[in-house]
Amino acid sequence: MPTCLLPFSLTRHSKLACASFQRLRFHTVGSRCKNRTGTEHLWLMRHLKDPFVKAARVESYRCRSAFKLLEMNEKHQILRPGLRVLDCGAAPGAWSQVAVQSVNAAGTDPCSPVGFVLGVDLLHIFPLEGATFLCPADVTDPRTLQRILELLPGGRADVILSDMAPNATGIRNLDHDRLISLCLSLLGMAPDILHPGGTFLCKTWAGSQSHQLRRRLMEDFQDTKIVKPEASRKESSEVYFLATQYGRRKRSVKQ
Repeated sequence: MPTCLLPFSLTRHSKLACASFQRLRFHTVGSRCKNRTGTEHLWLMRHLKDPFVKAARVESYRCRSAFKLLEMNEKHQILRPGLRVLDCGAAPGAWSQVAVQSVNAAGTDPCSPVGFVLGVDLLHIFPLEGATFLCPADVTDPRTLQRILELLPGGRADVILSDMAPNATGIRNLDHDRLISLCLSLLGMAPDILHPGGTFLCKTWAGSQSHQLRRRLMEDFQDTKIVKPEASRKESSEVYFLATQYGRRKRSVKQ
């Protein structure tokens, strides 16, 4: 049975990650690196040394990205018991794990309202108690939209989460444009899915087209913030747009 996640400070995220890193020993990687390129070797070494990777193992999260959502949720109160959550690009399921705990989707807290978590991805996702997964499925496909509406209680979500990203080509501008296009496609589905007053959180890579997504969010939401959690790697251009109070608009964007 999954347990409810107790709130803790942002510094606790970092301390937990560091403590986990210290408790777990490194595996010998020499044989695995023998036939790798220099870039692959550097990536592997960075991955093995990443404290959030270690912490994810200790806390039984499916990947390190769980700590990004944990941090953003703690700071901005995105999730609470009873909410209906649509998790787009859900594989391998780490964000869904956080969402299930935060909205009480498994009903582990009898004193709190029971929420609902629906995850969608092109990739297979292993079952998770308290979550419903629609996979493999393309969230931009109209047929998938219909299934989403059928599965969501009341046909609406209170929160749309997106950690989606296209397969990287290595061409930064092209990858950025494709991700922005994905986010805009998802935002275009909001009138059919998102409950008035709802929240939209999506990942982007900073770039020349970010203003298009920001402008669209400002048109549809009361408040829009740009967020970069500590668990995002410092060298990454990854940022998140957090838009709240769907159906209203505000003229400024907070950084």
